[in-house]
Amino acid sequence: MEKIFRPNPNSFKNTFCVFHEVSIDSILGLKIQFDSKSGSKYYYTIQGMYRLSNHWGRLANSKWRLEPLESVTDSKIKLGFASWDTFYPDNALEELYYLEADYKKKIVNYQHKNNPNYDNKAVLRTSFETTKRIKQARNLFNLTSWAKYFDYEDLDVLRQKIIDQLIFTNKPLEDIKKDFF
Repeated sequence: MEKIFRPNPNSFKNTFCVFHEVSIDSILGLKIQFDSKSGSKYYYTIQGMYRLSNHWGRLANSKWRLEPLESVTDSKIKLGFASWDTFYPDNALEELYYLEADYKKKIVNYQHKNNPNYDNKAVLRTSFETTKRIKQARNLFNLTSWAKYFDYEDLDVLRQKIIDQLIFTNKPLEDIKKDFF
């Protein structure tokens, strides 16, 4: 009989991780190894963790995000997979996070500095500072009222220039905007 892989339960505390949505077929034949009070189900393998849940983001003392499949589904319950080497340490004091923007999809997200894709160009920030900058960038993407004070030809180009400054500098948003008046 195959031995069940069980990681140390404390190994998930105070972690950041990006799960990638996978097909529900991925867990066929696997046994639930932990069923949380909130209804999330966990399946552990030697390679990593599958999490079946209807909620993602801040979880108790961790930050776990789900990157969805390109094809959108109606189901609120999503299955995500993360390999063990993508669980990174999290705390409120250290500058662990950077922002990345997808200008085509008009979204901004945060990543951990231990992510192998980090190129040391985006400014690292604490969780609090990162959350503040994300909110500012999302407002720039989703609202247009702020732009009435600017002289511009293409709003998307202006957005990108300002959001790039939010990502790659420590300048406050008001100072960044002044640079474009």
